[in-house]
Parts: sequence; structure tokens; C-alpha cells
Amino acid sequence: MGFLKEFKEFAMKGNIVDLAVAVIIGGAFGSIVSSLVDDIINPLILAPALKAAGAADIDHLAWGAVKYGSFLASIIKFVIVALALFSIIKAMNSFKKKEVDAPAPPPSSTDQLLMEIRDALKK
Repeated sequence: MGFLKEFKEFAMKGNIVDLAVAVIIGGAFGSIVSSLVDDIINPLILAPALKAAGAADIDHLAWGAVKYGSFLASIIKFVIVALALFSIIKAMNSFKKKEVDAPAPPPSSTDQLLMEIRDALKK
């Protein structure tokens, strides 16, 4: 049972959780950037280049090649991933608070005696 407790403490450290969240959010944001470049910017740049080269029916290609729906889908996926991570981290933090907010045990008789001596010395 000691191994599982140590693993839980290791996995729940703030630095490790922050790193995991950063990697997941970074991957989701990377898909937004890739979609922006592949679906929006490249078609807008390539369409005038193809038009200058004399490609047939390039006016229709210029706006038809832009896949804004794919870009919007990437943004929606990012928001869903961020919301899921937020929910998980919020739940983890509430469990940590319950562990931290547990009431302290009453002081032992020795501790009580030492506190009385301390209070007497202060007077």
C-alpha cells in the first residue's frame, strides 16, 4: 500500500499536473494553428499565385478552397479539451482542499503543558 500512496503523492504534485496540462493544451492549440495555416492561410496565398499562373476557373477556387468549417471545428475541439481539463483540475483541487482542511488533532498532554509554560513565560 505504501507504493500506491507514494505514487499518488508524486502524481498529484503541482509541477507534474501543471506540466501535463501544458502538454495537453499545447497539443490542442497546435491543431488550431495547423488548421489555420492549412485551411485558411495557404488557400488564400495559393489562390492568387494560381491565378497569376493562369489556372482555369481560379475565382471559384479561391473561395472554395478555404475550409473555415474545419478551422471552426478545431477551435471547438480546443474549447472542449480546455473545459474538460478545467473540470478535472477543479475536482483535484477540491480533493486537495479536503485533505488540507482536515481538523488538526487535539494537542497531547505534553503539548498542552508546554503551551501553558510558554504562556506563563510570556506574562
